[in-house]
Amino acid sequence: MRVRNRPGAAEMLAAHPDLVISEPTKWRGKWNELFGNEQPIHIEIGMGKGQFITGMAEAHPEINYIGVEMQVSVVSIALDKLIEQPLPNLKLLHVDGSALTEYFADSEIDQIYLNFSDPWPKKRHEKRRLTYHTFLAVDEQILRPKGEIHFKTDNQGLFEYSLASFSQYGMIIKQVWLDLHQSKYEGNIMTEYEEKFSSRGQRIYRVEAQFPDKTKK
Repeated sequence: MRVRNRPGAAEMLAAHPDLVISEPTKWRGKWNELFGNEQPIHIEIGMGKGQFITGMAEAHPEINYIGVEMQVSVVSIALDKLIEQPLPNLKLLHVDGSALTEYFADSEIDQIYLNFSDPWPKKRHEKRRLTYHTFLAVDEQILRPKGEIHFKTDNQGLFEYSLASFSQYGMIIKQVWLDLHQSKYEGNIMTEYEEKFSSRGQRIYRVEAQFPDKTKK
């Protein structure tokens, strides 16, 4: 998600190191210590303005959430929400989502959300898609055994590609929604993009995919 440069965004993040963790590498392998509990940890890669991750943290206080986003202006908008409504089970990271192993130890994360990721539709950009096998290998490394990716998109091409990529990687496709908002799925928290696209009548696709048990390899 790209937004206009927000004056003072970097300074705003620096002023709230308890919410936007300034040195996340220090907490690699110790995120539960930072949260002060042993609850499961879920992360969203590319959280945008934070509507989904803040909604999930509010709805599920029994889970710790971390929102990952590399655009400083966008992170500052998510931070606005967290300042307005403090959530002790949510932290934000202003980092590159392609370098997750620098911030999370092996098997430290319980679940990953990928919501409305850039589809990179041109074939020559395939390696940039967050469901490309090199990204899946990183996800598998930081996820616990049998960890899951929950993926949503409005882009049919990316959805079909991702289903194939998950399957070819050896993941279990647990459940698929070809039209999420017309289904009986309960508890859906919408992103900003999702609200916009669904208001236009566009179909929203969703899949839950599970990695094989790494301990049995």
